[in-house]
Amino acid sequence: MQMQVGSGAYYLFVATVFFLYWAAARARRARLGIVLLANYVFCAQFGVFYVLLLPACSLVDYSVGLGLASSLTLFRHPALRRLLVSVSIALNLALLVGSRYMPWLLNRSGAVQWDWVFPLGLSFYTFQSLTYTIDLYRRDAEGTRSLLEHFSAVSFFPTIVAGPITRVTELVKQFAAAPALSPADGGRAFFLIGLGLMKKALIADYLAANFVNRVFDTPNLYSGAEALIAVYAYSLQLYFDFSGYTDIARGVAQLLGIRLPINFDRPYLAANMTEFWRRWHITFSNWLRDYLYFSLPGKRTKVMPYLNLVITMILGGLWHGVTWNFAIWGALHGSALAATRLWQALRAPGRADPLVRGRRPRRSASMHQNKVDQNSWSGGRPLRIFFTYQFVCITWIFFRAASLPDALTLLNRIASLTTGIENVSWPLAGVLLVAAASMFTGKKLYSQTMDLFANSPFYVHAAALALVAVALQLLGGRGSTPFVYSRF
Repeated sequence: MQMQVGSGAYYLFVATVFFLYWAAARARRARLGIVLLANYVFCAQFGVFYVLLLPACSLVDYSVGLGLASSLTLFRHPALRRLLVSVSIALNLALLVGSRYMPWLLNRSGAVQWDWVFPLGLSFYTFQSLTYTIDLYRRDAEGTRSLLEHFSAVSFFPTIVAGPITRVTELVKQFAAAPALSPADGGRAFFLIGLGLMKKALIADYLAANFVNRVFDTPNLYSGAEALIAVYAYSLQLYFDFSGYTDIARGVAQLLGIRLPINFDRPYLAANMTEFWRRWHITFSNWLRDYLYFSLPGKRTKVMPYLNLVITMILGGLWHGVTWNFAIWGALHGSALAATRLWQALRAPGRADPLVRGRRPRRSASMHQNKVDQNSWSGGRPLRIFFTYQFVCITWIFFRAASLPDALTLLNRIASLTTGIENVSWPLAGVLLVAAASMFTGKKLYSQTMDLFANSPFYVHAAALALVAVALQLLGGRGSTPFVYSRF
């Protein structure tokens, strides 16, 4: 039986790891051994073969990392360095393709169902693992000689299902340092976990079960207005589902003294597509930029940097699945990114934009750092936010629909301009309004609320988590469902 993230069994597992980890906190090898054991126990529930597969792949990347980080003259030769990093890339790409597409390929025969093959997709493992060897190849970071540190970091159980994608070298530094967990940090961890649970069960799952799934499955039974509302509802469902998982992952990691990167920053308040991808799935967009976009040829030409944006996003779309829907979704986002970059370049031709000029930014630069005031509502920004959100929602249709004909059917229903909304209940409307309004919560208010909770006595934390549990039991429906991105 698989232990779904967000289930009671998962939190019992987390609690066990927590107490064992801090009991051995002063002994580096012991605490790392507990983390590594927890990683493999978590993966083993999906299939015992993961306990053999992951260490074998991690050992190859660890060995490649030793070679790339070696000071010996032999390992400084460019050809040997390229060979080493190529071995890591080939291995991880094979693992990525195998874990994502082998069941699909085997099921095409129709004779036997092979869904048991790779029930846990290893996309996020491979993305994370590749950051280590590529960073060392580029000399952007320092490696580790500790096998325990590398193994623990590369398969860290809070991130292996759906991220956030964290550079292995950053995790290694944290695992190497003496762990610390203040009462306030523990409070922030519980705040993130509780918030993630509420996002998932009270908003994402509610919208999916009570409206989104029905409309997308049978769009012809609903009016054009209801189809459009379902698209908006799906945009909120996906955001609260995925950001809810990220909150839980960050909270669980913080209970072990490990800080994971932020993955979302109110993305539907973006004023253009470049800004959207600085706010949505930040660690994935950073990965695409740093490890895919800047690896494509033609950086010094005038046209290729824009074409490479389209290629990058199409590949990012196909990662979600080899279908026309995901290819179209990626092509639309890539074209919008290229158009936005071109417009910005024409308006400010002297500005050095690394994504246009083909320069890889420094490691300290963050994909979600904007040079404009994202909180400003002056000028035409509200209008730009409105149209950006409409474009994003239209593309979500291709992302969510089961097939291209289904996506076109839903678009046709919206285009019918029929206005009946009798299937939109008052509770559903209330959840939609609350979800939409929460997008406008300022960073300052969010931080103040988290700090207020974090600095409260432990019995306040316990009472709040108990209330969350009761609310989930009463309002959350039939129990936890898998997170959307757990299938990617």
